[in-house]
Amino acid sequence: MTIVRFVARPMLAATFVASGVDRLRNVQDTADQLQPALRQVQTMVPSAAPVTGNEKLVAQVIGATQVGAGVLLGIGKFPRIAALLLAGTAAANALVEFNAADATSPESRRARRNQLLKNVSLIGGVLLAAVDTNGRPGLVWRTEHLASDARRSVQSFGKDARKNASTLSKDARKQLQKAERTVRAAASDVVGS
Repeated sequence: MTIVRFVARPMLAATFVASGVDRLRNVQDTADQLQPALRQVQTMVPSAAPVTGNEKLVAQVIGATQVGAGVLLGIGKFPRIAALLLAGTAAANALVEFNAADATSPESRRARRNQLLKNVSLIGGVLLAAVDTNGRPGLVWRTEHLASDARRSVQSFGKDARKNASTLSKDARKQLQKAERTVRAAASDVVGS
C-alpha cells in the first residue's frame, strides 16, 4: 500500500465513522430526518413498507453501516466493498440533509448548498476508493486473463492431441505394414512348401 493510500483512506473514513457514531447516538433525530424520504420510498415501492415503516431501524442500519464500512476502509480491509457501502450511505445522507435543511434565508440556502457539495465530494471520494485496485488487477482483468489462459490451454491440448493422433496413425500404419509382411511371408512359406 502506498503512503497516499495509507494516509488518505483513514482520512476519508474518519468522516463516515464520526457521522455513523453520531447517527447511532441520536437515532430518534436521524429517524425524524429520514421519515419524509422513507415515505416517498414507501409510496414508490409499497412492498418496502415493512422496512420503511421502521425509521429507527433504518437510522440504526445506516449508522452501523457507516461505522463498520468506515472502519474497514480506514484499515484497508475490503476497501472497495466498504467504499461502495459508504457511497450508498453518503447518497442517502445527502438526500436527507438537503431535504431537511432550512432554505428560508439566503444564508441558510448557501449553507444548504455547501453541505450538499460536501456530501457530493464525499461520494466522489468513496467512489474513487471503490474503483482503486491498489495496483493489483481487478476481478474483470483476472477473469479475462483466466479465460484467455484456458483458451490457450485448450488449443495447446488440441495441438498435442492432433500430434499424438498423427504419431499413432503413423505407428499403426507401420505396424500394419509389418503385420502384412509377416502374413505374406507366412503365407508364401505355407503355399510354397
